[in-house]
Amino acid sequence: MSESGKVYLVGAGPGDLGLVTLRAKECIENADVIVYDHLANPEMLSWAREDAEIVYAGKEGGASQLSQQEINDLLIEKAREGKQAVRLKGGDPFIFGRGAEEAQAITDAGILFEIVPGITSAIAGPAYAGIPMTHRAHNSHVTFFTGHEDPAKSESAIDYAALAKLGGTQVMLMGVERLGAITSQMLKHGVRSDLPVALVRSLRLANSKRLQARFQISPKRL
Repeated sequence: MSESGKVYLVGAGPGDLGLVTLRAKECIENADVIVYDHLANPEMLSWAREDAEIVYAGKEGGASQLSQQEINDLLIEKAREGKQAVRLKGGDPFIFGRGAEEAQAITDAGILFEIVPGITSAIAGPAYAGIPMTHRAHNSHVTFFTGHEDPAKSESAIDYAALAKLGGTQVMLMGVERLGAITSQMLKHGVRSDLPVALVRSLRLANSKRLQARFQISPKRL
């Protein structure tokens, strides 16, 4: 393995180019190989060198894509060739982005890597919608949870009863397809039915919109 080979797990942010970090841009500009997801704004690829290899990994529900194992193997292969490989991931690599799995595989292979944090949609989405995550007088804690767990799990690892007791601001990511089922579980475990809720979708696009500003949390409404 060449000592110069290295993998950069880069957070692409929520889609707005103005929210991409300078370090992320620098990594893209210097990369020999870029492996990117559909959630990464493709305009970022214009920063790449003309001779850079660009690989689309997919990661879009129902569409053709590389498996997670294939992505891991590709990053390791390119690094072993002595190349600087950028893994460009929407949001932040370590917030429901499977960045930890990729970092583990790279570490196990003895490859050098660097994490480049990105702004997660879990923060940017509410901010764009004008919703404060915390408020000195009203809310002192925030919880993130996924609406799309590993389908191989025999049962959900999310403790809805704990979420009901915890309160505060709670942000669910990737839950559109299971919104009704998750809402039912939350109500079943004690979440109050008049809980204020906001749904934000297509955050990375120009037509990003908040679907509902405030409504009762009821499966019939979803």
